[in-house]
Amino acid sequence: MAADGLGKGLLLKADPIADTFRDEVKSSLAQCSRPPTLVGILGTTSAPSKFYADFTRKQCEQLGVRFVLKKVGSAENSDLADGEGVEEAIVEANEDPDIDGIMVYYPIYGGQQDHYLQQIVSPLKDVEGLHSKFHYNLYHNIRFIDPKSLAPAATSPVDDIAPPGTVKSILPCTPLGVVKCLEYIGVYNKILPYGDRAYGKTVTVINRSEVVGRPLAALLANDGARVFSVDIDSIQEYTKRPRSSPEAGRKYLPHHTTHPCNFTLQECLALSDVVISAVPSADYKVKTKCLKEGCITVNVAADKNFEKDVRDKASIHVPAVGKVTILMLLRNLCVPHPLLSHD
Repeated sequence: MAADGLGKGLLLKADPIADTFRDEVKSSLAQCSRPPTLVGILGTTSAPSKFYADFTRKQCEQLGVRFVLKKVGSAENSDLADGEGVEEAIVEANEDPDIDGIMVYYPIYGGQQDHYLQQIVSPLKDVEGLHSKFHYNLYHNIRFIDPKSLAPAATSPVDDIAPPGTVKSILPCTPLGVVKCLEYIGVYNKILPYGDRAYGKTVTVINRSEVVGRPLAALLANDGARVFSVDIDSIQEYTKRPRSSPEAGRKYLPHHTTHPCNFTLQECLALSDVVISAVPSADYKVKTKCLKEGCITVNVAADKNFEKDVRDKASIHVPAVGKVTILMLLRNLCVPHPLLSHD
């Protein structure tokens, strides 16, 4: 943490947040009969993808996870096309009993073709949480699953500990990493019941992508927050609080619902305790003058989405979440690992 002058908010880097999960991951790995193996599939020459692959390797080495980088397509040979061989590499990794987790460095083709590849990865080896099964669970607020059938857990959880016979449903790494940052900061109120600890907070999430923005908005709303999901052409409100009077004994809906919102971005920002931006553009900036005094800001994009003077309004600014994201990926690796037989 750093405060560079009187009246300025804190600059909170991801390192201390990521460090809180290292011991957890190390403890989980110590219970494995052998170090788990994570395979990363790189199918393009994209500089961000190559950087992320190298970063993954370094983190795995530090924690004792075996990491194998599988280069295919243009990443392997400049004469090959982007993405060539990615599908085959995924199928091969699915069938390899010595591989415990699979991650693919997207984007490759973009759009529906990348979505198709995400569904090929076995849900038992999906450490990125991109399989439709896990997205269904996320949007329907199903937090624990039967590891054998990948069916919803029959019991309703009362805390963050999996009921007997279940494991946590895998969540996408970046949205989960952002939630962990907010928990670390204290946005989540630990006194409130599990599953409702963001109640009372208003959050704006800018960019409704299927990889980060939309699942993040759903996660926060399922935890009780009022969320404004902002995209290029629309603003939506996510909430699990019923709009009409709730039924007797029913405090909130089982999971969030989505409603059209007539607010402008400026109006959303003025109401928001937390502002999260994930716009992949160096030209996009959230205007500091529009922020609520004392809010918390989180930059998820590779580019800086906030103006340089953001801490003149924000009480805490998190400039990047990448180091937390990779710890969430390795944390996810430890969830499906016990489901696989290595006898």
